[in-house]
Amino acid sequence: MTERTTFEELYATGAPWDTGRPQRALAEMAERITGSILDAGCGTGENALFLAERGHSVMGIDFLEEPIQRAKRKCAERGLKASFLVKNALTLEHWTERFDTVLDSGLFHVFDDDERERYVQGLSVVLKPGGRLFLLCFSDEVPGTQGPRRVSQLELREAFAQGWTVESIERSRFEVRPEFETAFPGGPQAWFLVAQRTDG
Repeated sequence: MTERTTFEELYATGAPWDTGRPQRALAEMAERITGSILDAGCGTGENALFLAERGHSVMGIDFLEEPIQRAKRKCAERGLKASFLVKNALTLEHWTERFDTVLDSGLFHVFDDDERERYVQGLSVVLKPGGRLFLLCFSDEVPGTQGPRRVSQLELREAFAQGWTVESIERSRFEVRPEFETAFPGGPQAWFLVAQRTDG
C-alpha cells in the first residue's frame, strides 16, 4: 500500500487528527504567529482557517485532493479568505511564494531521512529570513509502534542546525478524534518546535 493510498483511506474513514478544530498547541501560539502564513500539510484546513479568522493571509497545501476540497468548502461556508492548493511539500524549494510564517502540524514526521532534508531545504526557501516555523510532530516518547515515525529532540535540532535558530522545543500533545483516545490517552505525545530562519 502506498503512502498516498494510506492517507486517502484515513481521510475516507476519519483521520485521527481531523478533529474539526485547530490543534490546541498551535492555537495557543496564535499571538506569536504573524504575517503571511503557509500551512504545509494542511489537511482539511482547521489550523489555516483558525488563523484566517484572525485576519492573516493564509495558504494551505496538501498533496491530496480530498482534504483540500474539504478545506475549500469549509472556507466558503465560514465566509473566510484563505487559499488551498494541491501541492507536494517536497517541491517547496521550486516555489516563488514567500511567507512570514510556516506551520507544520503532523507533516515532518511522515518523511524519511532524505525527504526530511529536502523538505527542510524547501522550508528555508519559502520562509523569509527572520520568519518562524511552528512545527508539531510525533514524539519518540510515544510508546509502542502504532502511528507515524517517532522523532527525537536531537533529530529536530540536527534537521534545523544550518540556517536556523531553534528557539524552543517543548513537550506537547496532538489532539485526536475521540475514537482514537483509547490508543493514545490524552492524545499522542508530541514535540512542538519553534525555529527562526536566520540566513539570507
